[in-house]
Amino acid sequence: MITDWGGVLTSPLNDAVAAWLAADRIDAARYKTVMRGWVSQAYDGDGVNPIHGLEDGTLAREEFERLLAAELLTVDGGPVVADGLIARMFAEFAPVEPMYEALRLARAAGTRTALLSNSWGNDYPRDLFAELFDAVVISAEVGLRKPDEAIFRHALGLLGLAPADCVFIDDIEHNITAAEAIGIRGIHHTDPAATIDALRGLGALG
Repeated sequence: MITDWGGVLTSPLNDAVAAWLAADRIDAARYKTVMRGWVSQAYDGDGVNPIHGLEDGTLAREEFERLLAAELLTVDGGPVVADGLIARMFAEFAPVEPMYEALRLARAAGTRTALLSNSWGNDYPRDLFAELFDAVVISAEVGLRKPDEAIFRHALGLLGLAPADCVFIDDIEHNITAAEAIGIRGIHHTDPAATIDALRGLGALG
């Protein structure tokens, strides 16, 4: 059982971003335009863009914050503070306890578990990792990022399992498609109850 973190084990990213935009009084339409372009390039385009670099560790968090802040404006047309931007962006992330409980049930049932996360330089609940995961793969720490095949292969290697023996949970369809391309069963996460039902159907929770 391999799972993403943000948007699966946490509350939705869009909710956290909306809270940050409101708190920092950032022009939401401008933010969405900038990020739409960057995300599209990161998943569909050629070369490296800021999101790609942040996720695979080739771009420092502070530089990403500077680049993003330079593209944004407040609702009054003023500058956006770069320092600490990522921490503010993810400040409203909250744990989704049913998904954490699913991980605990999986491990109790003998299912091996792994975290596979594209990091944006945000903080993880690392004090819980030993309890929840047999393996942890954070993109910037291994120099790889989803949806690259290599990062899935790396996670499989740490687990010591074949693709067909694993299920991968993510809230981004691109990443699910990439996992399925190498034989991992995918669960596109949209709702904790639906994901947990799918895991039960697979026997992952005992």
